[in-house]
Amino acid sequence: MASDIVFVHAPSVYDFRKKPIFYGPISDVVPSSPVFEMYPVGFMTMSAHLEEAGYKTRIMNLAVRMLQSKKFNAEKEIKKLDAKVFAIDLHWMPHAHGALEIAKIVKKYHPDSIVEFGGFTSSYFREELIQRPEVDMIMCGDSTEIPHIRLMESIIEGKDLSNVPNLTWKDKNGKVHFNEISFIPEDLDWVKFDYGTVIRNVLRHRDLKSALPWLGWDELPLASVFTVRGCSHNCAECGGSAYANKKVLCRSRPAFRSPEKIAEDMSAIQDYMKAPIFVIGDVRQAGNDYAERMFKAIKERGIKNHVALELFGPANEEFCKMAERALGNYTLEFSPDSHDEKVRYALGKNYDNSSIERTLQNAFRNGCTRFDLFYMTGLPEQTRESAMESVKASKGLWEAVEKKDALFIYNAPFAPFVDPGSRAFEDPERWGYRFFARTLEEHRRLLDNPSWKHVLSYETKWMSRDDIAETSYDAALELARIEHSCGRSSKELYESRAERTVTAKMMLRKIDDILLISDARERESALWDVKEEGEKLMLSTICNKKDLDWETGSVFSNTPRIITGLIRSVFRK
Repeated sequence: MASDIVFVHAPSVYDFRKKPIFYGPISDVVPSSPVFEMYPVGFMTMSAHLEEAGYKTRIMNLAVRMLQSKKFNAEKEIKKLDAKVFAIDLHWMPHAHGALEIAKIVKKYHPDSIVEFGGFTSSYFREELIQRPEVDMIMCGDSTEIPHIRLMESIIEGKDLSNVPNLTWKDKNGKVHFNEISFIPEDLDWVKFDYGTVIRNVLRHRDLKSALPWLGWDELPLASVFTVRGCSHNCAECGGSAYANKKVLCRSRPAFRSPEKIAEDMSAIQDYMKAPIFVIGDVRQAGNDYAERMFKAIKERGIKNHVALELFGPANEEFCKMAERALGNYTLEFSPDSHDEKVRYALGKNYDNSSIERTLQNAFRNGCTRFDLFYMTGLPEQTRESAMESVKASKGLWEAVEKKDALFIYNAPFAPFVDPGSRAFEDPERWGYRFFARTLEEHRRLLDNPSWKHVLSYETKWMSRDDIAETSYDAALELARIEHSCGRSSKELYESRAERTVTAKMMLRKIDDILLISDARERESALWDVKEEGEKLMLSTICNKKDLDWETGSVFSNTPRIITGLIRSVFRK
């Protein structure tokens, strides 16, 4: 079935199935695999707006399809598609390889169709990206739903693209034009977060697999609502910080969705499925009044789905009490990044360790049934000793709460790349970073390395690449030992996790040795010999990734609710 626009999500590396790659623990604390098959929520919102405007859309998650089956031929699938525009997300930096390779394939089979890129990374590298022959245009900014309607009108009706806000494009003579990033809405109440659009598209194309947000979502679905675009915080390493938003997306202040709309979004999700709902963005960014209004609206709408809330800083008891009154029980997600206050202050997170401990106690005394806390390795001011001390401090946090309190503490390497646009990326010397990649092309090449250690785009004054990799494994072993000693995991789970981590560390060193082989054919053969062993560690290397799952019914168990939800959505319109 022909579409006006197909939203295409690529794997991190194309084709990862045909390359000897050892991914390591780079995605151990996110829902997706190291292929980073989770597509941006913007696919859903853009699709909803375009469908309402009369355009046919489709979501094609090639990364998920390639993970589902080694027999799936992405090139053949692309060849079968029929669309005026192929919109490929390059939102997160780890897709720098796969997104560009998919664009080449699209151009090969659909030379007359438009290949469009979008997302944060696309916006940052727009001047470099638009020079590539496989790229026709780039939609910049963080709110491109309305600009996309303008774009489709202009393409179909043959209008001048100069009037489409946020668009970087080539004319028929190959000349590049940079339209101003001028569509920067001050609030988000106009955005359509409609899961029903995705469901209707699945029914239209009879294709659930391609629409899955990530591998396994159909068995353990997780929904999300967004409270904000932009941020009021300025963490040094974050590409979503206030600094990065202003530099890259021309956003000078956050745009919030009203608390009442957030509750409405939750209610709509609840209509479709009994799945946990993750609230993206700390709801206190817009002030305590915003949080109070949101919890009040949630209670009035009778939200029964489990809700996870994100914290950007410590939470007082009153906040936790409000959450309990509205939700009964809930989950909190908090990323202090390090227990070393010197490291945390360097990042711009200006709170002390005692406030973290108080947050845990406030939460578990007031309805929190699960608390996820995240530490990282590879940060400014962080030495190996500092990273290991953060892990050892976990013992004190577990002891600060009761044994029955479900506190999960994770420690993993900082992302493979420092976010372009962040303060650390723009001024690396100030934060002690040394980079192996600055341009989009340099990042693309890094992703083609066989070892996750060599994909890292950075090292610091305090830790080399080797130090970051070795410490990541050593910290994981120590954390697993402490978790078990605190009675937080069984002997079997501890031994399994420790064995997996030791195996992964040995694999890292084995690949380092292989890379020293001078003969290219012999080196390639040796890498292929260990590929299968490396793939066994792909989904859960140093953490127990199943800890991230919320127990819930599969998508299929929600079928009656989905049908009812679709009927209700008709009346909501």
